[in-house]
Amino acid sequence: MLGAVTARPIRTDRLLLQPLAVEHTEEMATVLSDPALHTFIGGSPDTPEGLRTRYARMLAGSPDPAVSWCNWVIGLRAESCLTGTVQATIGPSERDRGRTAELAWVVGTEWQGRGIATEAARGLVAWLARQSVRTAVAHVHPDHLASAAVAAAAGLAPTDRMQDGEVRWEADLVGTASR
Repeated sequence: MLGAVTARPIRTDRLLLQPLAVEHTEEMATVLSDPALHTFIGGSPDTPEGLRTRYARMLAGSPDPAVSWCNWVIGLRAESCLTGTVQATIGPSERDRGRTAELAWVVGTEWQGRGIATEAARGLVAWLARQSVRTAVAHVHPDHLASAAVAAAAGLAPTDRMQDGEVRWEADLVGTASR
């Protein structure tokens, strides 16, 4: 069995992906407060208290020892502010002895359209490849063109598989760790 993966800081040209901490709650509650962010995923923005509870639960880790929950806040270094989140749920591969990471990202409305989600997703995928993750997967609503563009820019390609009304996107990360 492969060991657990722990979120570590990830630097890109403009961003610092910082491992999630409960201390990020207040700023992130503001970043994620726009109901429009839930158009494709459903639900509504968390209150600061609800977000704090959710972050604490996420930081407690997966109850399955074979699964690692890795979560980051996206920091825009030049503006010294948080702009969104990326996450990877890392577990055993369906096909082989390697690992698969299920990815997700969200960038606050105020920072959308600046390439932040793309840069964060690319940085995350590169980091995952260095953690011996073999496959990256994301599920994207077929009408969410911006998220599909992020997935494509991060090296994922759509498959013909659907899950809960979303298209499964995949990337084979074998041999990409040095890129």
